[in-house]
Amino acid sequence: MIAMDRKKTFISIGVALVLVVGAYFMYYLVSGLPPLNKLDEIRPRLASKVYSADGKLIHNFFYEERRTYVPLEEMPHYLKDALIAIEDRRFYDHWGLDPIRVSKAILVNLAAMEISEGASTITQQLARQLYMNQSLEQTITRKLREQITAVQIERTYTKNEILDIYLNYMNFGHGSYGVQSAARFYFAKDARKLELQECAMLVGLLQRPASLSPYVNPERATRRRNLVLRSMLSTNFITLDEYNDAIAAPLGVLDEKPQPYLGTAPYFIEHIRQQLQARYGMELYTGGLEIETTLDSRAQAAAEKAVNDQIDVLQTRTNRRLMKKQDELSKIVTQKTLNELGLTFKQFLADTALVDSVLTEKIPVQTALVSIDPRTGHILAMVGGRDFEKYKFNRATQAKRQPGSAFKPFLYTAVIDNGYPPTLELLNQPVVVFLENGQRWSPQNYGETMGGLTTIREGLKHSLNLISVRLIQEITRPSIVVDYAHKLGLTTQIPAVDAIALGAGEVIPMEIASAFGVFANQGVLMEPISIVRVRDRYGNLLEENTPNGKEVLRKATAYIISDLLRGVITGGTGGRTRWMYKFYRPAAGKTGTTNDFTDAWFVGFTPQIATSVWVGFDNPAQTLGEGQDGARVALPIWAPYMKAAHDTMGLPEEDFQMPETVTRVEICQSSKLLANPECPGNLVYKEIFMVGYEPQKNCDVHTSFGNPRDRRRRIR
Repeated sequence: MIAMDRKKTFISIGVALVLVVGAYFMYYLVSGLPPLNKLDEIRPRLASKVYSADGKLIHNFFYEERRTYVPLEEMPHYLKDALIAIEDRRFYDHWGLDPIRVSKAILVNLAAMEISEGASTITQQLARQLYMNQSLEQTITRKLREQITAVQIERTYTKNEILDIYLNYMNFGHGSYGVQSAARFYFAKDARKLELQECAMLVGLLQRPASLSPYVNPERATRRRNLVLRSMLSTNFITLDEYNDAIAAPLGVLDEKPQPYLGTAPYFIEHIRQQLQARYGMELYTGGLEIETTLDSRAQAAAEKAVNDQIDVLQTRTNRRLMKKQDELSKIVTQKTLNELGLTFKQFLADTALVDSVLTEKIPVQTALVSIDPRTGHILAMVGGRDFEKYKFNRATQAKRQPGSAFKPFLYTAVIDNGYPPTLELLNQPVVVFLENGQRWSPQNYGETMGGLTTIREGLKHSLNLISVRLIQEITRPSIVVDYAHKLGLTTQIPAVDAIALGAGEVIPMEIASAFGVFANQGVLMEPISIVRVRDRYGNLLEENTPNGKEVLRKATAYIISDLLRGVITGGTGGRTRWMYKFYRPAAGKTGTTNDFTDAWFVGFTPQIATSVWVGFDNPAQTLGEGQDGARVALPIWAPYMKAAHDTMGLPEEDFQMPETVTRVEICQSSKLLANPECPGNLVYKEIFMVGYEPQKNCDVHTSFGNPRDRRRRIR
């Protein structure tokens, strides 16, 4: 009796232990399941899309998974049919688990003495992808959790919703997640336009995307595709004729595996990526954001063409110059390089193609182009270098380079804004400049020309250095010029010394383009904008950036400077814009060249577009070569770009609007006073002045009542 009681006690304890262990195991299983609210909010990683101002998709931001959503009802029915036929024929009949399929798989695997057939339903596969840690090994615990999760998914979603999520979520290989990305990658087409055999191939990839890839093993990919087609035939999803046509068709994938595409305007894309990542973090790569930018794809195409057409010319020009200057060449192509090539210096020089290749690699000519709508601040086009894949540094937004004479408009702005007229005359004669280090410097005009009294209009038109230096020494002060430069949007450190009259200091291409835009925009500085608005995957507005401007110059000053810079293009250092490149719209601009021809610039604008172009080398010690100034180097990019951008964007021809605070009067070239009837016609011309600062007296040189002697004088 005692033994019986003891036995019952042990049994009770055993049952209790089993119940406790079972309860703990169930708790352990359930505690590892995804929370129900996570099941209710399945948000597959979606690439964020970037659009140009003219509505073109120009880039996708994604993190590992490149995915774009397409609703199930918009997919070809072959995709759904193929998936069910090969992966889960009883999909519409089970509740997440398929006992019949499990039983069959057990028998097959026992007979084969190995796991040769799986029993996972589509829902289980989705549960595994969405919620299970894929790095874990196949364990009973994970399998049980997967099955419980599959049941929960089935209780939460309809069958078609599960298929929708599955086909938009799963991995199709080569970083393509979801059928839309896969269709783009393999066939360069929209998933909505996939044909039967293409749907079968994509669904076939789901079993093992890496090894079944048509780019890894096309024969295996074909066999797997045909297996899917046979399954579709046996389940009556397709007819025998459809089956025969489909298996006879080639795979139809692109001839070569698509290489990573940098997208349109890679420097611009990186520019906005840095801004967006700071605000949205990983959501930028996984959240399916819709990003509308200011970039115009037509302007960008024109910019890239203008740069590409000129950069190779400049590189070849540099290479040929160095071949003639062997002392310079030997500093670049060292003995170590020659040893690696297995050549003597003479043998190296004899192979022009090799010289070009080596020099282009060692001293690539670089460039930057930034184009802005001066009325809104919208960045229309951006090129930050010759090749983003090789050179990630964005010279358009990050490079600080000396502007040379392209800085002169800021000096002239300080002069004009303080009441001096374009007729102000200064001696075009040698001057002495004291540099920051105390050294004396005697600048010269380009070409070493000199002359007598010269108006500042002519000084700017022909970029006369001597006139600019006299302006900063006799009319204004360096500190005032620096203040104006900063007021117009330059943020770089500019030394308050006489040498800034010729471009000492440094500027950033984007900032100087924006600053010149002030002249085009009647004195209003617009903050450069690259992102217009951002929406989340559901269309909710996350941010919107509207134009932000402030008046930094009087309208009169802006117009007069624009008019002076117009002269640069119509008959000054920028004249090639007209006679060589046939850009005849109202435009204004300025060339810029630094000492030893290290930097070459052209910065100019119309009422609709302001653009800066810089050309040079990343190493400032390298020179473009004698005579390679802004007009010969940078202008051949600026002018073709501006012409093409205006034309392709369909911009109407506009002129600069003269404000009421500016007046245009006829004056005599000899006296710079109001023209008399006696003034010879060839000496009479129209000049603009701020109202109140125009000449009040008539010419006293050409008059029957005055002394005919030349009485030219300067107007202060």
